[in-house]
Amino acid sequence: MAQFDLPLDQLRTYSPAVEEPDDFDDFWSAQLEDATDHDIDTTVVPAGGLIKSAQVLDVRYSGHGDTRVAAWLYLPHEMADGAPVVVEFIGYNGGRGRPIDWLRWSSVGCPHLVVDSRGQGGRWRSGDTPDPGDTGEPGSRGFVTRGLSDPSDHYYSRLFVDAARAIDATRAIDALGDRPVVVSGGSQGGALSLAAASLSQQASVVLADVPFLSDFRRAVAITDAEPYSEIREYCATYPDRVGSVFRTLSYFDVANHARRVKAPSLFSVGLMDEVTPPSTVFATFNSLTEDGRIEVYEFNGHEGGGSLHFEKQVAFVREHLG
Repeated sequence: MAQFDLPLDQLRTYSPAVEEPDDFDDFWSAQLEDATDHDIDTTVVPAGGLIKSAQVLDVRYSGHGDTRVAAWLYLPHEMADGAPVVVEFIGYNGGRGRPIDWLRWSSVGCPHLVVDSRGQGGRWRSGDTPDPGDTGEPGSRGFVTRGLSDPSDHYYSRLFVDAARAIDATRAIDALGDRPVVVSGGSQGGALSLAAASLSQQASVVLADVPFLSDFRRAVAITDAEPYSEIREYCATYPDRVGSVFRTLSYFDVANHARRVKAPSLFSVGLMDEVTPPSTVFATFNSLTEDGRIEVYEFNGHEGGGSLHFEKQVAFVREHLG
């Protein structure tokens, strides 16, 4: 693996004309309005298990279409009064897994909600949330081509609403009170953190690592890696639908959502990342209208900065929230 994208000086100013539908805001307002027809109905029960440093709770709440979305909540036994709640979203094809999988944020004293991804969890970490909203429309393998004929039916219309509703779910948990919310995640999780901040307007800090779902046209043209390759496969099978495919995807392009984020954001990018190419990450970062910072890892791929970057995330949260 080697650097294959634009030089860093060009990446820092890369700002493509990403398609944005005229009805972008109306579309998402309608999606959220439909979801709020259902009460958030957050339930919390002890999860048990091996963990001694925090209380672990099994959380369920009503997401898109009243689907019950699963999450783990970690309440550290040593939790500062002002510590924010970190709402974390998961990478592509992974689910919330087991409670033992997510200990970093609670280990530094932050309550931590890990949100399952509906229908996912079949490749690298197990999941617990079904996707009854899937229309069954033909698509490529994976999730990014599910429901391409109409943005209202697309998989990510449901997942983005679930992400925004996760913040509402934290507000309904007495143990969390009115703590500020930090949204976090890597790859697909990074995209969901931006979508949640954009749609809910309730996030105080955004931590978006190597975000997926950005600058689709360029991503499909320059990388053979999944998940972007799924779009190329679909377009090769249905060449008459290419225009409508990218129009549907424009509702989920997080470059468009980044323009609407009203919280300070910390990004990461690996210059050797073939999964979310650096130019696509910078397309979203350079769309921010609020305070943003990006950590560049010259010789890293999709793993970004790893544990070093987590330390920088903690410092960024402390810088902005005290």
